[in-house]
Amino acid sequence: MKTKTIIILIILIVAGLFIWGYLSKGGTSASVQGVRESNVSDSSLIVSETFYDFGTISMKNGNVSKEFTVTNSSDQNITLSKVLTSCMCTNAFIVRPDGSAKGPFGMAGHGGAVPPANELINAGESRIIRVVYDPNAHGPAGVGKIDRFITLTDTSGNNLQLEIKANVTP
Repeated sequence: MKTKTIIILIILIVAGLFIWGYLSKGGTSASVQGVRESNVSDSSLIVSETFYDFGTISMKNGNVSKEFTVTNSSDQNITLSKVLTSCMCTNAFIVRPDGSAKGPFGMAGHGGAVPPANELINAGESRIIRVVYDPNAHGPAGVGKIDRFITLTDTSGNNLQLEIKANVTP
């Protein structure tokens, strides 16, 4: 009788953990979506696309990159104070009209401090944000779907968030 009670208790605990994990996963997805939507719209910086899917990429082919053109749509100058990525496998660069690049900017806390961007974008001007993803950064365990974010923050604290996705194969 005592053994039967212990087995039933263990089954209930395991079932409870599964239910808790399932509910937690759903809450995380909704909150990430909410953050994505609010970050895209609170800046005077505009971009024609905030999302890019590389599709299926192979680790053996090395890095992939995407360029996003960001424009200051306001009538005032904007200074980008920070450019941060959501993972160490992703770097971003600010490409100026003369072709020179500033960066790399990466994930805070990995590989030292991320340098401040301090990039002035005059009213009506544009900058290219070059995003480089390294599919080999996580080693052999890094295969599968990835979703990475690049957050541009201006000196007023406004954010613009860019997103890349891919399905990584060996």
